[in-house]
Amino acid sequence: MNCCEYCFKDIEIKAIIRGQNQKGQCDFCNRKNVYIVDVATNTEIKDNFERFIDIYSSETDKPDEFPREKMDLLKNILSNNWNVFNLKSDCIYKFLTNLLSEKYNSQPELFDRPVGIFEIIDDDYLQQYSILGNYQWEDFVEEIKQKNRFHTNIINKDILSKLLQFSFKKYKKGCSFYRARICKTEDGFRKNEMGAPPSSKASSGRANPEGISCLYLSNTIDTTLYETRAGVYDYVTVGKFVLQKDIEVVNLSDIDKLSPFIVPDINLIAANITHLNNISADIAKPLRRNESSLDYLPTQYICDYIKSQNFAGVEYKSTIYNSGINYAIFDESFFKCTQTKVYDVKSIKYDYDFLKN
Repeated sequence: MNCCEYCFKDIEIKAIIRGQNQKGQCDFCNRKNVYIVDVATNTEIKDNFERFIDIYSSETDKPDEFPREKMDLLKNILSNNWNVFNLKSDCIYKFLTNLLSEKYNSQPELFDRPVGIFEIIDDDYLQQYSILGNYQWEDFVEEIKQKNRFHTNIINKDILSKLLQFSFKKYKKGCSFYRARICKTEDGFRKNEMGAPPSSKASSGRANPEGISCLYLSNTIDTTLYETRAGVYDYVTVGKFVLQKDIEVVNLSDIDKLSPFIVPDINLIAANITHLNNISADIAKPLRRNESSLDYLPTQYICDYIKSQNFAGVEYKSTIYNSGINYAIFDESFFKCTQTKVYDVKSIKYDYDFLKN
């Protein structure tokens, strides 16, 4: 049976399939004239998935103290918890049982009965693999906001450092990004006024504490206009910033989508899926007007550690503009503002949900 690159979200598996340079019809999603591989003969994909599902054990081996709610059928776990497949759970089952037919014949309970990672209740396992040990993200948030702001021991920095090595993106000299500032008149701001605020005026942001300057940029003009939250009839100056050197930024927008096939030990990702989801969500979360800047503390801590590891900044999703990407750059000298344009905001469209009377 043939599977194709569109059956997967995982970039490593997609690359393996494209690398075979064979086109045909997919037996799983039924697409035609796409890059395919025969699941019965491709040993590279087979080895990857065999190593992947070996972290799971069937309910027949479940310790008495393991929570039942942390178990599910393998096809559902791979559909809901991992960013690997672009297939529904029944097609995932079909793929796995064909790809790993020998394992299915010898261990059918792994495919047909609920499974789990039973080690996640073991303190030694969590200390070895989890960035929060046996703590949860909520514990870290409470600690950093209310108890121990600067010297918390909840975060395992060695584990976080390992994950960051698989989470960065490279940007080449000459790339362009954008920054916007609301201005009082149509004359707008000059190029030398569009950079990061001086430390004395740097307010608390999602990636920087108060008093530490950070250059916030966006991938498009539309994104940065939305990010300013300008009102109708506001003037907004948009500056174009050109990268002056090659840099590496940690991609927090996709840190929760790390491929399990790029790390030497899949447990490193398996033990941190929930934590990585929380980091990705919190870095992009907008503050409401009545919320405290203290809510930025957890991601400020993470970003400050990323800065200490000599990355140039972080990348995260815009929650205000669906297709937008934002960047927090730790050193503004990496960029130069090359031009500015002034925009007059003519209208705003509101999108809302009805909650209650």
